[in-house]
Amino acid sequence: MTQEMDGKVKRLTGQVKEAAGILTGNEKLEKKGASERAEGALEETVGKARRKVGELVDSVAKAIKD
Repeated sequence: MTQEMDGKVKRLTGQVKEAAGILTGNEKLEKKGASERAEGALEETVGKARRKVGELVDSVAKAIKD
């Protein structure tokens, strides 16, 4: 799986845990979920940036080749 996809999964898992914590009144689970959500969002953003840079490098390489 790509870093971007890993981040999405982690973000969504964190959202579920955070919501479960809120619904059950479990502050520890809520905080853990919020933390995972934030980590996942960051990882997803970094993955997107890496993908975009890769696409840019590929297009520059193709332009040079042609």
